Amino acid sequence: MTDTLRIIPLGGVGEVGKNITLLEVAGEILVIDCGLAFPEPEMLGIDLVIPDVSYLAENKDRVRAILLTHGHEDHTGALPYVLPHLPGIPIFASRLTIGLVTGKLKEHKLLEATPLRTVEAGMAFSIGSSSVTPFRVNHSIPDGVGFAIQTPLGTVVHTGDFKFDMTPPDGRRADLGLIAEIGNRGVDFLLSDSTRAERDGYTLSERTVGESLTQLIGEAPSRVIVATFASNIGRVQQVIDAAAAFEKKMVVLGRSMEQNTAIALELGYLDNRGGTLVKRDQLQRLPKEETVIMTTGSQGEPMSGLTRSSRGTR
Repeated sequence: MTDTLRIIPLGGVGEVGKNITLLEVAGEILVIDCGLAFPEPEMLGIDLVIPDVSYLAENKDRVRAILLTHGHEDHTGALPYVLPHLPGIPIFASRLTIGLVTGKLKEHKLLEATPLRTVEAGMAFSIGSSSVTPFRVNHSIPDGVGFAIQTPLGTVVHTGDFKFDMTPPDGRRADLGLIAEIGNRGVDFLLSDSTRAERDGYTLSERTVGESLTQLIGEAPSRVIVATFASNIGRVQQVIDAAAAFEKKMVVLGRSMEQNTAIALELGYLDNRGGTLVKRDQLQRLPKEETVIMTTGSQGEPMSGLTRSSRGTR
């Protein structure tokens, strides 16, 4: 149906995680995000939940690209399991997101077969019959973007996960000017995802989280353990800053956390202030009151670093 614009969510609607949406127009398919979800307690024996992409596999010849809004697992984690169904399909994402995805694809031996394209906020590019403009948004991970996709049958805007933060930790505010410009041009369909958007009021800035972490880490009489998602690079920086303020050392634990932190450091998205972040083998040699541990497991994931440490299995 070349005269129809179809928007098909394969996951992420009415649920946390597994975000993936298809735009089908002019005989072409664009995929926006490709995430996983973590199992519910009753899902015994299941490690990860991935979306059903049988429709994509059946129509792989019409798939033109995968667009990624940011690097969190609920938006990128299913890539290693979906890409084998879509060989050679390029991925378009911001610099940090590409860095995080590179590590993931390398681990699963998919890197050489997957073209990776870095996009810049505000710089439009073409995919097939559509023109795509990324715009910067604020989220708990740096380098988040939304996409304005001008198709032959209208403009679709996908915001990605966002909130309007006037004092983001990295100092890079959402591009409200470009967002307004896109709105003035006309938007035919808006796909918007902002947590708690249905509630009155507004969400506090991420900077307030950093202030609370600094206070808690400063007051702690012994070792501090902080749990978050492995891809939450913004939170990692806030904990580094808090530890540095009290001349404490920080160690990251968990394979994904260690890998993502190393990538973010290499790309310049993390500032290891005064050598605060140290290697895990130094942990036992440091006094407990001088150490901060950052690991995964904030939602009780069974295979996370925090859960395994609590069971003594790591």
